[in-house]
Amino acid sequence: MTEGPGAAHAPASRAEARLVLGLLFVVYVFNFIDRQILSILVEPIKRDLGVSDTAMGFLTGGAFAVFYTFAGIPIARFADRSVRRTVIALGCAVWSAMTAASGLARGFGELALARIGVGVGEAACSPPAHSLLADYFPPERRATALAVYASGIHFGTAFGYLAGGWLNAAFDWRTAFMAVGLPGLALAVLVRLTVREPARGLSEGGAAGQDVPPTREVVRFLWALPSFRHLAFASALTAFAGYGVAIWTPAFLMRVHGMGTAEIGTWLGLIAGLGGATGAWFGGVASDRLGARDPRYPLWVPAAAALAGLPFAMLLLFWPTPRAALLLGVPATVFGAMWLGPVFALTQTLVRIRMRAVASAILLFVVNLIGLGLGPQVVGALNDALRPSFGDAAVRWSLAGVVLSMSAWASLHFALAARTLARDLEAKAG
Repeated sequence: MTEGPGAAHAPASRAEARLVLGLLFVVYVFNFIDRQILSILVEPIKRDLGVSDTAMGFLTGGAFAVFYTFAGIPIARFADRSVRRTVIALGCAVWSAMTAASGLARGFGELALARIGVGVGEAACSPPAHSLLADYFPPERRATALAVYASGIHFGTAFGYLAGGWLNAAFDWRTAFMAVGLPGLALAVLVRLTVREPARGLSEGGAAGQDVPPTREVVRFLWALPSFRHLAFASALTAFAGYGVAIWTPAFLMRVHGMGTAEIGTWLGLIAGLGGATGAWFGGVASDRLGARDPRYPLWVPAAAALAGLPFAMLLLFWPTPRAALLLGVPATVFGAMWLGPVFALTQTLVRIRMRAVASAILLFVVNLIGLGLGPQVVGALNDALRPSFGDAAVRWSLAGVVLSMSAWASLHFALAARTLARDLEAKAG
């Protein structure tokens, strides 16, 4: 396969690489605004449509995640064979339009269909973006670059909380969806017109080769690497806890502490944006710098972070006053974001150049099918099951059980992944 029209073989300057990173970061911010705004709107949508926590868990998790994950691999394979900036631009246009359409839904079924559309569009974002950034940034700077990109998760979540909370308070949840969805259409055009498509393998000074391996070959290659198996499962468990917390913390603050959407949006927006971005950046920088001494550090860093955040997560859930609880929970947000850069970068480094977008999609398939697909759904079902015993406080106990079990389990698998990493990094040369 060819590189696609306009593929650039001249090395990218640091300034150009940073500009591309900055634009893709903005795209990822919009990706998560449109994905996570639903979390601050759970209570008003639930009241308006008259559905259960289990149904809202499906809407925030399974309805999005199943289509997001299954669309991701064929889209990523197409991205490995074609112009990646175009794939990203088209995906941005689709998810933005479907977010705006969510505000027009007349019932739960129509809203679920719109969220499925958001999931399909968003599947076209990260795999080609990871592949592009791997061609703009060499391995020794890649974890930091992908951590900056991944911090879009936290800024997007933050803006989703802020915009959703205030727009719902001032207008309604339908207006919130339309207001955050429509600007993404202009962003899609900007990506298509300004991002230069680099030649494959540009950052490493090597040729990518012309053959794009079949998806099944990439799956077999990755499955043969014990470090990737443990890394992917650890990431999925981390995401299980993370998405459960992100979706249900606003409901927890409303039900247990009586806070309103505007106040919750402001607090969680600041915490998710600043705390999450700090954690993602620090995790990437620490992995790049410590990884120069020992390649296992990019796995030891998230293993330690998963455990370090647990006491602060419990303080958030059990402290008796809401504002102090939110402040005490800030370190949990920082530690909870430290896995992103190391994991994304290692996935790109473990595979051959022509496998990169599909490898990223396979990682995200595992992470999102388990983490996003099951995390919010399980918390919602636990809320309904525990409500007879704990009333409105059921959500506190659901979140505590999920965070404790999933984070400890994830730390174990990050540590197990480090055991075979050095050997597995040599496999792509075989």
